[in-house]
Amino acid sequence: MNLGPLEPRVDQLILAFVCFGIVFGVFAGMLLPRIRRVLVDREDAIVGTRDRAAATRLEADGIHTEYKAQLAKAHRELATARQRAREEGAEIIAAAREEGQQQKAALVADAHSRLEVDRTLAASALNDSVTFLAVELAGRIVGESLSEFANDSDVIDRFFDELDAEASEGSSAV
Repeated sequence: MNLGPLEPRVDQLILAFVCFGIVFGVFAGMLLPRIRRVLVDREDAIVGTRDRAAATRLEADGIHTEYKAQLAKAHRELATARQRAREEGAEIIAAAREEGQQQKAALVADAHSRLEVDRTLAASALNDSVTFLAVELAGRIVGESLSEFANDSDVIDRFFDELDAEASEGSSAV
């Protein structure tokens, strides 16, 4: 009873081993070196990629640290510049205020001197008008022209000086 492949014949078995050896030899001789080469290349690629990734990470960390340092330096410089600008602004404001105070004082002094001049001119004009009116009124009362008397201004000046002295005594007593 021949069971077929479950009971192979010896010659078929030998032929199968020889064929298997030839196929295995071809595969082992041609394909296994290629497979090994591909596996080595893949491993090198994986390891190389991992190493490059680690190097890139280290480089990125270094750049990040440098960036942080530059950013901190920029913040310090900005704070210094702001402080200098505040100080310069305060100095400019103080100088402008001082200049304004000086201009104000000069304007007030000029206004006082102008008022004094205007007061003196107004007093002189008023004295002249009062003198003319007083002489005219006295002339009407007396009935004669007193214009000659008006030309003698010593009496009139003395009268106005006495009035000024009385006015100044009255204002100092208050």
